Amino acid sequence: MQESRCIAGIDVHKKMLAVVVGRTHDRSLQLERAKFGTTTEHLELLSDWLEAHGVQEVVMESTGQYHKPVWLQLEGRFQLHLAQAHSNRGPKGRKRDFADAVRMVRRFLSDDLILSYVPGMEQRLWRRLTRTKTSIGDQRKRVQCQVEGLLEEMMIKLSSVISDLFGLSGLRILAAIAAGEQDPVKLAALGDDRLKVSKEALQAALKGKVQPEHRLLLGLYLEQVDLIDRQTAALEREISAAMRPHAAAVERLAEIPGLGIDSAQQIIAEIGPEAATFPSAGQVASWVGVCPGREESAGESHSNRSPKGNRPMRRLLNQVAWAAVRTNGSSFQDLFRRLLVRKGPKLSIWAVAHRLLRVIWKVLHKKVSYIEHGPRSAHPKVIEKRKRALVRQLRGLGYSVQITPIPAG
Repeated sequence: MQESRCIAGIDVHKKMLAVVVGRTHDRSLQLERAKFGTTTEHLELLSDWLEAHGVQEVVMESTGQYHKPVWLQLEGRFQLHLAQAHSNRGPKGRKRDFADAVRMVRRFLSDDLILSYVPGMEQRLWRRLTRTKTSIGDQRKRVQCQVEGLLEEMMIKLSSVISDLFGLSGLRILAAIAAGEQDPVKLAALGDDRLKVSKEALQAALKGKVQPEHRLLLGLYLEQVDLIDRQTAALEREISAAMRPHAAAVERLAEIPGLGIDSAQQIIAEIGPEAATFPSAGQVASWVGVCPGREESAGESHSNRSPKGNRPMRRLLNQVAWAAVRTNGSSFQDLFRRLLVRKGPKLSIWAVAHRLLRVIWKVLHKKVSYIEHGPRSAHPKVIEKRKRALVRQLRGLGYSVQITPIPAG
């Protein structure tokens, strides 16, 4: 006789919740339906109603952001599961709220739902902080593009002669232009002596035609940049304070080529300080979406395209992979160069991102430090294997080969 289970399925909407409680008895499923609102008062009633019915587990769809208040209200009182909406899709023309909730319960009991990973409250707050910081950084880049477009209208080619338009020198010059300064000599004098451009070239780039409307817009853009910089600094302080108990994990990750403190904090916010949810490196790679997918039919795979996975992690891994392959003497640089000829840059950098994620998982999960072994070609085992291969090739061509090491020095 099977053990009785009591499962609740919730079809989540902005203003209402369609709730179905399913109780298994022998091989039958007894159902009970109810409808609730989404305000805090109604969510408290929902929680009490589920508890009164002896519900042990609750499954709901990840409908935009609307499931979050429901999750927060029920968290701690029930075992919660978040199902991906496409795995509960019903036949076209038969879309009804309670039918969706019943289907969700049935598919959950038969293990046919695809469930999402939802971290704990603390880690969700880390994610909110790090993702907000990334979003604000994107805003800064958009403002920089707008400023560059405005400078073109002003016939000022500042971004052509300095590498960072929003560096210290660039911001000083832009602030002076917004304040009304038009003399190229005085503007060029605001540049740092370390700029890799001559004073004459800088003065020529700063000669333009500035209208009052241009100065007004430039001042507004610079105010946005100042606000963004202050918000970023506040977020950095908050993130550092929140992750202080896991400073050792952050430092271990920052030792990996391509990573720094900022990227290490983002990774911990996404997969946790110990990556405890993922028992293996392959599982975390599948969840992030940096491993090949598989679309198999009739014994053949028609597509190896990677799944969407966790988009913030995919974006971050792509960035740190490019940084890692630019680190001279690293194993990641060696891997990229070996794959580049056969796979091209796009697939090669994705392979490096996959290797990086496996290293990250091991550093977090097993609490070990990263050790750089250098290029694979310098490893003694690789040298010995290469030597044997060359000897076989020469013997195949009819030569008698005797290996004699060259004395050191």
